[in-house]
Amino acid sequence: MTELRVYLPIEDLQPQFAAYMATPTRARGYPPFVGDHSLIIEVAPALAIHRITDLALKAAPDLEPGILFTERHFGLLELHASNRDVVMEAGKAILKGINCKASDQLKPKTLFTDIIENISDQHAVIYNRMREASMVMPGQSLLVYEMAPALFAAMAANEAEKSAPGIILVDVQMMGASGRISMAGKTADLKIAQDTINNVLKTMVGR
Repeated sequence: MTELRVYLPIEDLQPQFAAYMATPTRARGYPPFVGDHSLIIEVAPALAIHRITDLALKAAPDLEPGILFTERHFGLLELHASNRDVVMEAGKAILKGINCKASDQLKPKTLFTDIIENISDQHAVIYNRMREASMVMPGQSLLVYEMAPALFAAMAANEAEKSAPGIILVDVQMMGASGRISMAGKTADLKIAQDTINNVLKTMVGR
C-alpha cells in the first residue's frame, strides 16, 4: 500500500520562491520559472515515489520534474508546467493510480511561529552564516515559522510572498521532520505573511 502524505498543488509560483526552487540544491531536475504551476507529492514507503513519477509523466509528458528524492522513510516528487491543466491532469492520474483522494493527505499543523523585531547585528551575522543571498539585515524584523509535514512550507512560502511581496524570503526548509520558513522585512508585512500562512494551513484538507 502507498500512503499519501502530502498532495500539494501550488499555483502561480512567485519570484523569490521560484528562484529558491531553481537553486541546484533544490532543483535536482528541471528548474521552475515564475508563473509556473507546481504539484508536490510525498508518499511512504519512499520507493513508491517512482510509481508516482511514472504515472505522472506518462499522463502528462510535457511536465517537468524538478525534484525526485527519496529519504529514509518518504519519497518526494515536484512537478511543474506553465499550463495549470497539465499539472492537474497529472495529479488526477497519480491519485487514480494509487487509489487515493487528495483529502487522504495529512493535515498540516503549526509547531511554532514568532516575529522577532529589530534584529541585532550579532543575531543577523550568526543567522546569515549559511546564507548565500536573501539575508536578514540588522534592524529588520524576522518571521520564523515551523510546521509539519515539512512540504507544506512550500505552499506557505509561496502564498506568503503573494500576500506580502515586500518581504525577503530568507530560507525555506521543505524536507525532513518539519518544514521551516524564515522571512525578513517590516513587521507589518511579516504579520500579513504570518496571517496568510496561518489561514492557508487551517484551510488545507487532510486526515
